[in-house]
Amino acid sequence: MPEHALLELSRYRLEKSLEMLAAAKRDANVNDYASANNRAYYCIFHAMRAVLALDGEDFKKHSAVISRFTLRYLKTDILPRRYGALISNAALIRNRSDYEDFYICSIEDTHKLLEGAESFYNAIAHYLNGRFAETNND
Repeated sequence: MPEHALLELSRYRLEKSLEMLAAAKRDANVNDYASANNRAYYCIFHAMRAVLALDGEDFKKHSAVISRFTLRYLKTDILPRRYGALISNAALIRNRSDYEDFYICSIEDTHKLLEGAESFYNAIAHYLNGRFAETNND
């Protein structure tokens, strides 16, 4: 895929991440915590995919996206390693909220997940905006 197409794909995915963050906040505000957890996870997921798009990489499985992002960006300290725990926790909460009967995530944990998703989005947006600027200067 040409570089300009990868940039557009990355921007699109970053925008999708922001939309998911807004949806998570809306859902939490109306006490729909299961949906807020799901949307917060997808905010994180789409942000990871936005970064990987610039590398020309994409994966069908969520676990592969998480693994590759962790390997390339967290373990190398390009982005803070602390986000590894957030990503793992978000995936666990989303899976449990979506698929386990009678699973209830605490309101406190939902709010922590939302805060983490917003922090992650901001870090990814900052990182990508730097990458976008570098590309425009080349």
